[in-house]
Amino acid sequence: MSSTELPFVPPANVLPKVAPVRVADGERLRSVGLPGITLTVRSRPPERAGLPPALCVHGLGGSSQNWSALMEQLQDTVDSEAVDLPGFGDSPPPDDGDYSISGHARAVIRYLDASGRGPVHLLGNSLGGAVATRVAAVRPDLVRTLTLVSPALPEIRIQRTAVPTGLLAVPGVAGLFTRFTKEWTAEQRVRGVTALCYGDPGQVTPEGFRYAVEEMERRLRLPYFWDAMTRSARGLVNAYTLGGQHALWRQAERVLAPTLLVYGGRDQLVGFRMARKAARAFRDSRLLTLPEAGHVAMMEYPETLAAAFRDLLTDTAAAGGRAGVPDGDAGMASTTGAGS
Repeated sequence: MSSTELPFVPPANVLPKVAPVRVADGERLRSVGLPGITLTVRSRPPERAGLPPALCVHGLGGSSQNWSALMEQLQDTVDSEAVDLPGFGDSPPPDDGDYSISGHARAVIRYLDASGRGPVHLLGNSLGGAVATRVAAVRPDLVRTLTLVSPALPEIRIQRTAVPTGLLAVPGVAGLFTRFTKEWTAEQRVRGVTALCYGDPGQVTPEGFRYAVEEMERRLRLPYFWDAMTRSARGLVNAYTLGGQHALWRQAERVLAPTLLVYGGRDQLVGFRMARKAARAFRDSRLLTLPEAGHVAMMEYPETLAAAFRDLLTDTAAAGGRAGVPDGDAGMASTTGAGS
């Protein structure tokens, strides 16, 4: 099969029955039908009415569950939602098989346009950070503030630990990997992912690990799991090679929304050295560096990230921006301003 051929993926209405997605106490899960896509959206109702809306976008191989801890921390600050990108979490594949950064960004834009929730406080991690950057650049009317946790923006010198993930984009590699790892248990796979993504894997609680194993078992039963992973990895690599106005760094320079950049000192997928470059690229930015964090700071340090996010909203409101939180909601965070 050539790299341009689409493999057969059963329609959503004939996909095999799998275990239900976990929904934490206080969360809600719903399915939203849009032109060409169906998205699953996770939400946590705010503590009171009238709080500004927020939308979170996960990274490669992740899901809306990656944001549960942060959403709980912010329920007194924003009306939070997190989306499962097409082909991930509980969202079925897109009708057109487009897993590019632009394809994922269109999915987010379609949802925001249809829901009428925009402008929102938009948050993205890794792949979701690249997607959120593109959304903020092309549709500034939909974004109040932008928060990027280890955003997957192009690097000249890729970390060696990130190479295996990038290789998924090479035609045929995913098939080889699945054959090589077919005897791996879901527990083994989760241990590998945790070691790669966390600064300290020991932070994962036994309960959290068990939930992750259950979710991995569920995903491995989906016939499109590896296709979504492979095509999204390929879409990310392709985005790294784009030039002109579609280049991710060029789009970062176009973002008007106040931006919080979060980088982990132990991140094995996005280089910590990229933090200063990002702070220079985003015109109205501040930088939060977490030396002990890995690739998923919103899961490792949700309290710290929530405090920095509140500071972003408070300072933006004080500067006369569109963002804001009610008096008394501001927190404290160890942030260093790094606007360009």
